[in-house]
Amino acid sequence: MKKKLRIGILFGGRSGEHEVSLLSGASILKAIDRKKYDVVPIGIGKQGQWLTGPEADHLLAANPLAASSLGAAPSADEQDLEFALATAVLRSGEPLNIPPPAHPQRRSTDALQLAANAEMAQPSNPLAASLDVVFPVLHGTFGEDGTIQGLFELAGIAYVGSGVLGSAAAMDKDAMKRLFAAAGLPQTPHVTLLRSAWRTDPRRATRLIEKALAYPLFVKPANLGSSVGISKVHARAELAAAIDLAAGFDRKIVVEQGVGGAGVKPRELEVAVLGNDQPEASIVGEIVPNKEFYDYESKYEPSEAPSMPIIPAKLTKAQAKQIRAMAIAAFRACDCAGLARVDFLMEPAHGVKGRKRKQPRIYLNEINTLPGFTSISMYPKLWQASGMPYKKLIDRLIALAVERHREKLETRFTKP
Repeated sequence: MKKKLRIGILFGGRSGEHEVSLLSGASILKAIDRKKYDVVPIGIGKQGQWLTGPEADHLLAANPLAASSLGAAPSADEQDLEFALATAVLRSGEPLNIPPPAHPQRRSTDALQLAANAEMAQPSNPLAASLDVVFPVLHGTFGEDGTIQGLFELAGIAYVGSGVLGSAAAMDKDAMKRLFAAAGLPQTPHVTLLRSAWRTDPRRATRLIEKALAYPLFVKPANLGSSVGISKVHARAELAAAIDLAAGFDRKIVVEQGVGGAGVKPRELEVAVLGNDQPEASIVGEIVPNKEFYDYESKYEPSEAPSMPIIPAKLTKAQAKQIRAMAIAAFRACDCAGLARVDFLMEPAHGVKGRKRKQPRIYLNEINTLPGFTSISMYPKLWQASGMPYKKLIDRLIALAVERHREKLETRFTKP
């Protein structure tokens, strides 16, 4: 009989996307095939403590949500319960206590007291020895910026998603845009500004921005996700406050020119990419935001008129083909692996004066290496619509992690 792989589901974390990560973790714990895998839930609290609740696995497995159809979107009550289940793991206040593995030949991790320190990075560490694959859903800082990936590399653990370089490059919008430019991918005009330069001489910084770009502008922290700290700036009077906001989240600020000019609302398109050296792209989806642009509130906060996903997006065959090809090119440009969601901006069919454009231009916006992963998040929904249900998607990502780890084992790090 084929032995089960032991999978650690890692969620929570210290970033501003902590709550989103709880939802992603709870969704995976609910849907993962327990007949194929021994599952270990691992939470990281907002202060960085690594925790688990001994009863969390039993609680999730016994919950009626686990038997619900993956094809149906959970109700608001179900989402609240998923969140509560994941939160319970973190609020239990108990140290990481992982049940011993089913494989007698593997090292027991009973009563393991884990701190996020160099001990974890030792291949002989009980946690590293007991897990076959880690599935991290730590969105944002310290989770998808290469930090936790470096820990897994030092520990020699297979893990889902991009490596240190791909994660760090995709997280840093300045570095990401440089890689996209080197690959010849179309982007909106932009300027990168250091926080120190802004605070030293804001007038000079303003002149540099206005010389290179035209309003409206989007001001963003270079290293953050889920549209946190992003502002749309319509005129100079709004610029300083937007830069100050972004500067509170990162030392680098990216300022982008809006697509289409004043009064134009571009289409927001998304593609899910899956694979390692031979990545594949899903069908193209579209988000119609309930606000002027798709910000944090539009993504996650309840609203009487929520943002609407459209899958598949209404595009010509040529447009869809172009966007999917650009998504794969972006994935490769950043040396990504496993999964990523690639976001695009497309000029609307009609301009400000109502004139129809013959060929609306399509711009690459950004790539996200650990996108939201609830069953109703865009990444799984795009693959669901492409013929790969949520549970199969989890299987595929674990298989890709194993494949990539085996390939790494062929690499020499010292002379023979």
